[in-house]
Amino acid sequence: MGLVVVLGESVRVQDYSFAGAVPIVAETPDEVRQQWAALEGDVSLVILTPSAAAALGDTLLVRAREPLTVEMVS
Repeated sequence: MGLVVVLGESVRVQDYSFAGAVPIVAETPDEVRQQWAALEGDVSLVILTPSAAAALGDTLLVRAREPLTVEMVS
């Protein structure tokens, strides 16, 4: 099984490490896009904060199936 990554603002992603996910802090839209582009390896699931999802916009469509990507409820 691959890694679960949580991408977005520090205040929203840090606690997910207690559940075994890998938090990736990205405070600005540019940081979100950079971190998204840098995802590699064994990532199976990416959980995005609402702000991170908005920053990625249509970029999410480029990666059609992998990793599975969801937006957390605000």
